[in-house]
Amino acid sequence: MPAPAAAPASRFALTQETLEYETEHALQFIDITEAVRAMVERSGIVAGQVSVNSMHTTAAVIVNEHEPLLLNDMARVLSRLAPAGDYYEHNDFSIRTVNMTDEECANGHSHCQHLFLGASETIPIQDGRMILGPWQSIFLVELDHARRRAVLVQAMGLAAE
Repeated sequence: MPAPAAAPASRFALTQETLEYETEHALQFIDITEAVRAMVERSGIVAGQVSVNSMHTTAAVIVNEHEPLLLNDMARVLSRLAPAGDYYEHNDFSIRTVNMTDEECANGHSHCQHLFLGASETIPIQDGRMILGPWQSIFLVELDHARRRAVLVQAMGLAAE
């Protein structure tokens, strides 16, 4: 019986990039799949995982289907779960004393919507490619208002030598 083929030489590697986006409005779903895919390809990692992390408490990262009517449905559900017009103590600047800035806005609803989505997703890497299902895309979800957003993408695993 022949000996099994030797595995290609490899080493552990970690690489990260920050992707920046200018959002346009609340409940905007920005498909960042191709930007993350390109980063994974540049990383040289052949087996491992990529972590995609929003650097904000009012912008989320999710994996879901990129279908326009579904995105509308998801925005509507988030609006119902935490409506902008409800009372949030976070928005009551007469009682709030923590984490206040000059440009503070009434965005308690955005933070509460974030509870349902989360800040990050982790996607496996196999044979140098992200492994996503046929309908899965990676989204940055703006929950607040138009502004610059940052997404930290960190790929780690075995890199071909």
